[in-house]
Amino acid sequence: MPEIEYAFLADAAEVQPGQKFHVLGGGITRLSGPTLPFQHPHLSLLVGLRLTTPERNREHELVFSVTAPDGTQIAGSTGRVIAHGPPDPGDVVLTISVDLWSLTFNVAGLYAVRIMVDGSERKRLPLVVAQSHENVPEQRYLA
Repeated sequence: MPEIEYAFLADAAEVQPGQKFHVLGGGITRLSGPTLPFQHPHLSLLVGLRLTTPERNREHELVFSVTAPDGTQIAGSTGRVIAHGPPDPGDVVLTISVDLWSLTFNVAGLYAVRIMVDGSERKRLPLVVAQSHENVPEQRYLA
């Protein structure tokens, strides 16, 4: 089964197949707003999927979900990927970027970004959501 080489949240990301990726504001683990609920305009989820030779040229299902502290899903997406390429003795890393638009966070607490590959959860990223104090300037994200 493919492994997750890396996964993180960022302000923005651009991925070009077979080339390097570009990230702005990577490593987000906390979000805060002056009141709850609040809506965050945009996050990017970057995932590096490590594939061995037998795993290439086959379709793999990817499922991404963002869950609230009570376990309810607030966002999600499903897709299928195939890493084409000639037989090569080394592993390849397929980088995927998922845009998360207008997420609404209703309560403070520990949210999770879950990444499933071929029906199995392979990675879970914690995301702490808090209400900022009134005398502190608004902080939308802290790494």
